[in-house]
Amino acid sequence: MPFSSPFPSLDIPKVNLLEYLFPANQTPSDTPIWIDAKDPEHYLTPRTLLQWTKRLALGLDRLGIRPGEVVMIYTPNHIFVPVAYLGIVGSRRIFSGANPAYTVSEMVHQIANTQAQFILAHPSLAATAVEAAQKAGLPDGRIHLFSDVPNASMRGCRDWRDFLPSLAEGDAYKFPSFSEKESTQTTATVNYSSGTTGLPKGVEVSHHNLIANLDQTIYMRYLRKPWNADTRPREIWIGFLPLYHAYGQLYTIAMAQRLQVPVYIMKQFQYEEFLRVIQAYRVTHLQVAPPIMVMLSKRPETAKYDLSSVTDILCGAAPLSKELQNEVSRKLDCEIVQGWGMTEVTCGAIHVPGGTTDDSGSVGQLDPNCECMLLDDEGNEVAHGKPGELHVRGPNVCLGYWRNPHATKESLSPDGWLKTGDIAVVRDGWFWIVDRKKELIKVNALQVAPAELEAVLLEHDAVADAAAVGITLDGQEWPRAYVHLKDEHKGKITDEHIHMHMKEKVAKHKQLVGGIVFVNEIPKLQSGKIMRKVVKEWAKKDAETMKGQKPKAKL
Repeated sequence: MPFSSPFPSLDIPKVNLLEYLFPANQTPSDTPIWIDAKDPEHYLTPRTLLQWTKRLALGLDRLGIRPGEVVMIYTPNHIFVPVAYLGIVGSRRIFSGANPAYTVSEMVHQIANTQAQFILAHPSLAATAVEAAQKAGLPDGRIHLFSDVPNASMRGCRDWRDFLPSLAEGDAYKFPSFSEKESTQTTATVNYSSGTTGLPKGVEVSHHNLIANLDQTIYMRYLRKPWNADTRPREIWIGFLPLYHAYGQLYTIAMAQRLQVPVYIMKQFQYEEFLRVIQAYRVTHLQVAPPIMVMLSKRPETAKYDLSSVTDILCGAAPLSKELQNEVSRKLDCEIVQGWGMTEVTCGAIHVPGGTTDDSGSVGQLDPNCECMLLDDEGNEVAHGKPGELHVRGPNVCLGYWRNPHATKESLSPDGWLKTGDIAVVRDGWFWIVDRKKELIKVNALQVAPAELEAVLLEHDAVADAAAVGITLDGQEWPRAYVHLKDEHKGKITDEHIHMHMKEKVAKHKQLVGGIVFVNEIPKLQSGKIMRKVVKEWAKKDAETMKGQKPKAKL
């Protein structure tokens, strides 16, 4: 029997996300919500954000960008990213964010895969965007410069403000209303995920998926607190999570508006600046991934700043050990809870309820309206307390993979069950993630697909075959490659040559920091598939012999 959430079902609206965040019967406030962490006088309020959002939507109309077409952003964080997100999504277009660390070839893939018709690119990334757009066949004039200040034209790109209508025209604009069916079937975002296997894929998330996950997450956030979302003490957040990623989008953009929480947005993450912002603005709540917890625990800079304002930390995006969770909780004297999610469930589906004291390392209980099964390799439900692959179903589960019916069929059953690739155990309704069945590598909570690294390695003339895998060194996971060289290149090509090739082709977090090993053969099944269990065992053995060694970064 599937497990059901122990909590009452929520009545989740089926409307346009903009209607949910900006109800027609409420006047948007003039409270600063999206604030530049470096310059707090530079901010947007719900009222001004809505004005900019309407102008962007109408501007895209006039440029001929149709409903259902993809608009990409390619930028570091800044206070106008929420404008782009909400203006694109609210006007029935599809938002897709690209990692600002992406190389030309990675951008070409995302532009071509999404069939993006328009790109908002930060001036610092304009050269890469223009080159990628040309290679992907995007017509000229489809890239505009996008930052938090006006920009002079460069590389044939004008500033995004140049195509915006007047304030009065924007104020007259009305976002489209949705029927219930349209809310559940209209794609809002295409964020990229490795899924359980293969190359990164675009995950289609609907307006209703987003609204459902907001309602679910807010419900769990305050469940065991002595207050609720309406009566809670004032919160202040820090927005360092990347806004091209679902985790940052849900909290920094949507939930900040829904709960009216001021969030100080960092354009670039630097640890000491992160600590300074917490101290300066008395930040109360942190949404983080495990690498930040490691920094809070290990880095000496932590002790130099007053972090006493922090009362709550939510950690997600990758597994966190109970030892590290409890250590940081004691050190900062704050509540730390975990959650489980993936891009395919919009953001999260399991949370430790806020106000719970948990020192077990659990990722929590099923969110309202969610159900799950734990299955073995044969598709049978496992016995209570035994590990099995987590399958989830609920209103937050995505529509499928963008333009990839094969991957959708592999991961989503006709009756809505999502195969997650994570191995969990459940005891008395509480879940622990104990292993990973899916192939992906998690580097600083960012996904890296082994298949993508292997494809890039095979582009090197000297490489006959390759297998990529994660290796855990000193508690952190890094990509590692086992490479079979062509006979004529053996003894001539070194790992330095391979590192140089990778540096040109992939973003920083995908570099082979875990090392390169030359082997005589890549283990494969008769079908030609890599025997990943064997390669994982190689990496485990190598990690044992490398204990105490620092990974050799080639960045």
